[in-house]
Amino acid sequence: MDRIEKDSLGEIAVPQDALWGAQTQRSIENFQIGTEKMSLKLIEALVQVKKACAIVNEEEGKLSSDKGTTIQEACALVLDNLNEYESQFPLCLWQTGSGTQTNMNVNEVLAHLASKTTPVHPNDDVNLSQSSNDVFPTAMHIAAYKEIQDQLITEMKLWLEVISALMERYEGVIKIGRTHLQDATPLTFAQELSGWRSMIENSLKAIEMSSSTLLKLAIGGTAVGTGVNASSDFGVKVSRELEKALGIPFVSDENKFFALTSHQPLSFVHGSLRALASDLMKIANDIRWLASGPRSGLGELSLPVNEPGSSIMPGKVNPTQAEALTMIAAQVMGNDTTIQVAASQGNFELNVYKPVIIHNFLQTVGLLTDGMRSFREKCLAGLTVNTDRMDELVHRSLMLVTALTPHIGYEKAAEIAHKALKENTTLEEAALSLEYASKEELKQWLNPTSMI
Repeated sequence: MDRIEKDSLGEIAVPQDALWGAQTQRSIENFQIGTEKMSLKLIEALVQVKKACAIVNEEEGKLSSDKGTTIQEACALVLDNLNEYESQFPLCLWQTGSGTQTNMNVNEVLAHLASKTTPVHPNDDVNLSQSSNDVFPTAMHIAAYKEIQDQLITEMKLWLEVISALMERYEGVIKIGRTHLQDATPLTFAQELSGWRSMIENSLKAIEMSSSTLLKLAIGGTAVGTGVNASSDFGVKVSRELEKALGIPFVSDENKFFALTSHQPLSFVHGSLRALASDLMKIANDIRWLASGPRSGLGELSLPVNEPGSSIMPGKVNPTQAEALTMIAAQVMGNDTTIQVAASQGNFELNVYKPVIIHNFLQTVGLLTDGMRSFREKCLAGLTVNTDRMDELVHRSLMLVTALTPHIGYEKAAEIAHKALKENTTLEEAALSLEYASKEELKQWLNPTSMI
């Protein structure tokens, strides 16, 4: 059973139980592309913006008290029961590049809910003093910032705790270093871990610093940045209401022409997320290489046994958490390319790639958060060191010969290494054979502990 709704183009049939109106229905019928929908996190942010705008419009006398109150109550109802109302926000991601249809979807749903008490118009009342062009990028910043602060940063700090605990546990364990995938001089496993910890620490600082650019909001710019149909301080007032409601220090961007046509802040922040993904790929790959084996690989680490690794080879266990995390890193890198290209398309006064930018951004934050959590819980926290194997590989390495260089020179040390490799002997045997050092000297000079 349908009902008939009207907009500026005329009449259209809308499902009887739908809370949306004509413009949402037209979008449903005109954009049946793919399976991607507008993120519920973005919808939540849009509703928060609508509530703040209703408060300011009422304070400015543009909305009656009845309308202002009912719009705010409708916003609160949706925010408190977001999952219950999810089906009322059905629009395809691949729609108008300003997000206008999703803005109108939210306007229509809120107007429908509010009108149960007081007649409310989606454009004249819910969208009062606004344009999709400033509302949508404002919601993009709110959703992006909240997800980073509430989810990803929390998980990154948990990673730092786990890595620090591993460093403390294995502080004195010496292992062979590797450069160019070849043996190098020794280091401790804690030192190797400290490199991983600094990667997360530096990414955390970069993400926190860059995320501060998202605190500037486009609201108040309306259609092209001039603020037409809005008061001169509307953006400042709405930003203040959002800060009050969310506890986040949002401010009105001082240049709305920038805020509407450039997505430099989101592009900038996503660059720091991509950098985190690069380091996560390095850490995950290091771990799966160091755990390779168990008998025919490096075998320095043992991973938690979570599930069978093969449908044909009984007893096989694979580094599945590392594989999942590295695939996520690859996806984030692809998302970054999409965002950078899309952010470059701010033609004249408006960038019209907004939905795909925020879709990829929020997917990145969600994937990094979930992937890091899974890797931490199912792999990193249960990592164990095979100390005997590490010790064996240290003492078999020819690169301990580096410690002889200050005593006998580079050329003689290289000759010892080549002789030991060619004749499959130890460094000590080769050095003694060449009479370049005494046994007592070699014992002192080739001590791995003195090289770390």
